[in-house]
Amino acid sequence: MPEYREKLWAAPWVFLSTALVIPASLLVLAPISLPAGIVTAVVLYAGCVAMLVVSSPVISVSGGVLRAGRARIDLDQVGHAEAFEGADASAERGPRLDARAWLLIRGWVQTVVRIPVIDVNDPVPYWLISSRRPRKLAAAINGSRRPAS
Repeated sequence: MPEYREKLWAAPWVFLSTALVIPASLLVLAPISLPAGIVTAVVLYAGCVAMLVVSSPVISVSGGVLRAGRARIDLDQVGHAEAFEGADASAERGPRLDARAWLLIRGWVQTVVRIPVIDVNDPVPYWLISSRRPRKLAAAINGSRRPAS
């Protein structure tokens, strides 16, 4: 059974754009106290980076279970996973998106995997998950499912 693990780190531009708290802090606090402005800027940026790192979800396939962030589903409850890239991925996140779908998407990860939920008692039609390696994730899900008896 194939195993898979991926952490959806924020893109470098996200870390760079959060650095804008540094000049903002200096601008606000420098007239009062330059050392306080510097300390506040460093603390705020470190906090932003820490939040981005801590909030990055992990996607894993192992032991017959798909985990995406804090959610999990047994692989015998899902259908054939499909990877989407480019315009198809944009359509999956936009016009083709079912409002009942369970989502773990990140704006800085363009490609997605759609995993149909075949459990008749589950109101969610499918999971849509961002992945930087969508084909590998789909292959791990499809290769780990138990054959129907």
